[in-house]
Amino acid sequence: MARSSSFTFVLVAIGGAAVGFLAAQIIPLPGQTVDEAPAETAETTDQPSVAEAIVGLEKLTLDELMRGEITSASELNGNDGSRFMRYAIALEEDEIVEISLNGALQGVVALYDDQLQLLDNASIVRHRIEESGDYVVVVSGADAHSYGPFTVDSRTVELTDADTVAVGEPIDSWLQGDAREITLNIEEAGLYQLEMRSDDFDAYLEIEGPNGYAREDDDSAGDLDARIADFLEPGEYTLTASSAYDDGNGVYTLSVEPHELPGDGELRNDGELTPDDSLNGWFSGQELSYQVEVEEAGMYQIEMRSSDIDSYLVLEGPNGYYREDDDSAGNLDASIADFLAPGEYQLTARTAYGESSGMFTLSMAPRDMPDVDLRNEGTLTPGDALNGWYSGELLTYQLEVEESSLVTLEMRSDDFDTFIEISGQGFVASDDDGAGGTDSRLQEQLLPGTYTVSARGFSATGSGLFELSLEMEPADIPPEL
Repeated sequence: MARSSSFTFVLVAIGGAAVGFLAAQIIPLPGQTVDEAPAETAETTDQPSVAEAIVGLEKLTLDELMRGEITSASELNGNDGSRFMRYAIALEEDEIVEISLNGALQGVVALYDDQLQLLDNASIVRHRIEESGDYVVVVSGADAHSYGPFTVDSRTVELTDADTVAVGEPIDSWLQGDAREITLNIEEAGLYQLEMRSDDFDAYLEIEGPNGYAREDDDSAGDLDARIADFLEPGEYTLTASSAYDDGNGVYTLSVEPHELPGDGELRNDGELTPDDSLNGWFSGQELSYQVEVEEAGMYQIEMRSSDIDSYLVLEGPNGYYREDDDSAGNLDASIADFLAPGEYQLTARTAYGESSGMFTLSMAPRDMPDVDLRNEGTLTPGDALNGWYSGELLTYQLEVEESSLVTLEMRSDDFDTFIEISGQGFVASDDDGAGGTDSRLQEQLLPGTYTVSARGFSATGSGLFELSLEMEPADIPPEL
């Protein structure tokens, strides 16, 4: 049974909301005024017992809705001027209770044990009861200006203390600080998705299994929930459910479900990728390698798309060829579009960061050549615009200035973020977005001489078609410039 003690306590402001606490100010018991309230501590023997103290309090009953209203006539918290109301509630040992505050009132609900120790306070309180007995619920306004009607809903949360979970049978359980170990038996090899979700704390899930298998996850399911999706061989696995900071208390749901495969259900995590080919793969923390054979020189586009992971591609080939990309396909999807010479290439598929896992689609397709003449080197001519193709390597052009001139250079592209630089005669200038959007523009006064114009992407991972134009007009420039 619950222990008995005096029923004297105080409300103080914590985090902008009034909650109960044993302190200097005394809140009167039912039927007392502030002057009549005893000033002694909890050890004083002539104070009312808990049973006597709660006689005047309205009773809350589990699974029944209680309506109330905080007004200027409600009891006063002298620390912050907020108002509050108290209720008595009888709770049983090992029950997990949920007490929620709703309605127009901006405030919190607090739960106290029979020693008047604060157990929890929030708009929704969930707590495992350690001893049967009488408890106190306090509804408080958030501050001195918080008034209005409210409802208090209290219920017992039906949870399981089972130490096993089965595929397709989610369990609701309770975490009280310490991590919990739960056994999972996989009977048939396949792709499975494990999730741990909680509204009360930041969920963290670990799994260990046969042959040293181990995975862990924090937030892959979003909203501080954990998700692990992977191939699991038949055998016994140990799931460890905890909070990210080892201090979580509250309800959580743990589920294990088969993960449906797309299309024909075939996954290819290695092998050959050819033009006009598309495959589905599964990333589970380790880089995946594919071989790409290019028989005919041309422009090709390789894409990696996924709704589960942040895709990342690396392409390596003959003569030191190297390209990589993160998000060029949009929505965290990767794309490499480039001229490829005949030869053998190695394609690496992975995530941009972290240890997330999930399904992805990998495809390769020829891309039509631009219907323009491409010049990736040579001399720039005033009044002309040339087209080039950027594929991660710096492109350089020569610029001859015969007389002092105002020089305007522009580099534009619909495929990547451009960047230009001009250098020579002891002069250097560069620009990223001067032409608006992600296009570049330089306008400089230059003395006669030979200059180098460098054209590239702002990021080495971009690629695509660009236009580079040059305009020059005579300008009087003092020699000292």
